[in-house]
Amino acid sequence: MLDIKITKTTAPKAKPQGPLGFGKIFTDHMFVMNYTEGKGWHDARIVSFENISLSPACVVFHYGQEMFEGMKAYKGADGKTYLFRPERNAARANESNRRLCIPEIPEEDFVEAVRAVVRVDEDWIPTEPGTSLYIRPFVIATDAFLGVAPSKTYLFMVILSPSGAYYSSGLSPVGIWIEDDYVRAVKGGIGYTKTGGNYAASLAAQVKAHDAGYSQVLWLDGVERRYIEEVGAMNIFFKIDGKVLTPALNGSILPGVTRNSVLQLLKSWGIPAEERRISVDELLEAQKTGKLEEVFGTGTAAVISPVGKLRYKDDVMTIGDGGIGAVSQRLYDTITGIQTGALKDPFGWRVEI
Repeated sequence: MLDIKITKTTAPKAKPQGPLGFGKIFTDHMFVMNYTEGKGWHDARIVSFENISLSPACVVFHYGQEMFEGMKAYKGADGKTYLFRPERNAARANESNRRLCIPEIPEEDFVEAVRAVVRVDEDWIPTEPGTSLYIRPFVIATDAFLGVAPSKTYLFMVILSPSGAYYSSGLSPVGIWIEDDYVRAVKGGIGYTKTGGNYAASLAAQVKAHDAGYSQVLWLDGVERRYIEEVGAMNIFFKIDGKVLTPALNGSILPGVTRNSVLQLLKSWGIPAEERRISVDELLEAQKTGKLEEVFGTGTAAVISPVGKLRYKDDVMTIGDGGIGAVSQRLYDTITGIQTGALKDPFGWRVEI
């Protein structure tokens, strides 16, 4: 078990009033732990949320060696604080670390770090419907040198942000732009990791999509430019002729925790679900024949995000009647109900702080 030194702030901030937005407000404290080659991870501590001092020559700035995760803490109606499947985030963090040559963090230490800092700032967890405490664990390479090689020192940090809905529209269906020019990732690359480079690669298409009135970009594969991969901040699902489909994990798609949860729920409900390659031509045909019944994204930030419109080149596909589908709504209600303790948790996903 981690030996965490806790130094509480002497100048606590006022709690936010009014709409929270997403990822704009930060709590009083953060978790920090160092890594030094030959010594391992050491000096676990919780300190005031504050700026950090780094050399301008840090590896993270020049070669992008960093990893991050996204999680949430919830305040239940019973007054207890819950995490949702934190061990999955710990395992995925190490999957990213291995690919990026970052030292692995023992999974139990990762989870304990998150639990500890959330306990310290537990009174920051918002309680309004649809709100949560967003948790951002991350690792950055801190060696000061100019050269393409793994760093020998790192910082592991966890910061917290009381947040509202990821999309300002809440559960209102969003418009998605299927990108037909840029590509984000290819098999054999780092598309399945959570690292900043993946998101930097998405920015040009994201700006283009926003300028055209769409909320997010849906990426195609980087080789044939035919097969659906994922949305910039979400995995993607399609309900076609009664069956729910999602792209199979292929090395360039993030293995989402919410994605996995959705697949388990669908199986338990007896709703047919399949992980496989899905071409954009299949979507166009399904929409033309009236078989494209629902589209929704899944992710920690938005949980379930219904999609009301898909654009691909000159084709604009309206999904159903443009509203949220029955399966999307049921999934949202069930997952958030489990997360907050409002529903029973037959899967053992909910973890009390």
